[in-house]
Amino acid sequence: MNDTGNGKIVFHVENLTKTYHMGEVDVHALRGASLELMEGELIVLLGPSGSGKSTLLNILGGLDTATSGYVAYRGRELTRATEKDLTDYRRYHVGFVFQFYNLIPSLTARENVAVVTEIARAPMKPEEALALVGLTERLDHFPSQLSGGEQQRVAIARAISKNPQVLLCDEPTGALDSQTGMVVLEALERVNTQLGTATAIITHNVDIAAMADRVIHLSNGRISEVTSNAQRKSPREIQW
Repeated sequence: MNDTGNGKIVFHVENLTKTYHMGEVDVHALRGASLELMEGELIVLLGPSGSGKSTLLNILGGLDTATSGYVAYRGRELTRATEKDLTDYRRYHVGFVFQFYNLIPSLTARENVAVVTEIARAPMKPEEALALVGLTERLDHFPSQLSGGEQQRVAIARAISKNPQVLLCDEPTGALDSQTGMVVLEALERVNTQLGTATAIITHNVDIAAMADRVIHLSNGRISEVTSNAQRKSPREIQW
């Protein structure tokens, strides 16, 4: 695929498959998924456990490779990328947020973010990233002094501090209650709208889909439906 020239398409995915060989059994995690993710877009990947959401996200993020099919990031094919290419791609272009925060306990919030900014090409200051997720007052607190929601927001700040063009989030509110989850979703929405970061959020929570531009429904390794929201809801409008 050639770049579109206007930079609108961030990911172009065609007929993606992923098969895991588990002993004598083949597990088909993806069975021919095709989609595009656009610049500045916020999408939600929705589906039950085992539907292929995490596998798809991991391939988009360069954490896993496809068995067959085609993935391009801004016109550059990832499917044939070398290990070094994928490492550089993950380091400079993609921010990851997972269900578990993976913060370093002996470092403050500011220092946890600085671990990433020190290896990035054009990072924002740790203080700036933490301000974006509403943690200016907690810069010098250690993870043990922070609530679960605050720790997750530090993880988001760490992910966005390298100014990635893509933010990939796997069940970012999965370990949180609804009130705390709402604050975390607000932080993700702020990053998407203020920085224009293309954002994909995996969830099994149907209600969260209301905050997306588009919702990608997955079932049994396939994209079963793609729906668009005429108007995105703010996390505060979402009840779950």
